[in-house]
Amino acid sequence: MEHPVMRIGELARRGGVSVRALRYYEEQGLLTAQRSPAGQRYYAEDAVDRVRLIQLLYGAGLNSRTVSDIMPCMDSGMASTDMLELLAAERDRIDERLRELAETRDRLTTVIELSHATRLARTAHAGG
Repeated sequence: MEHPVMRIGELARRGGVSVRALRYYEEQGLLTAQRSPAGQRYYAEDAVDRVRLIQLLYGAGLNSRTVSDIMPCMDSGMASTDMLELLAAERDRIDERLRELAETRDRLTTVIELSHATRLARTAHAGG
């Protein structure tokens, strides 16, 4: 770990999470802090990227257990055969979710375009 440079409040602000979330990440073994003699938490600069990665994984729908299981692989770049299967399954699940989101986006776009076209037609008809 790099030399500790920030306190928990600064990491929370820079990582875009609450202090409570950071404490939870520590409890889950996802994040490590060094402690001052008075017990204050201090984090290295690289903790910001780690918090953002954790947030991305949670945001992608991975649960706490899965995030905890895969973080060592994210750190080392190495994974067992079982872990590779889990990672591939999560990737496939995310790919499916992306397809669903793209379909939803496309449907919204269609409604927006139809609405604009209808308004334009009404405006042209009312003016003519």
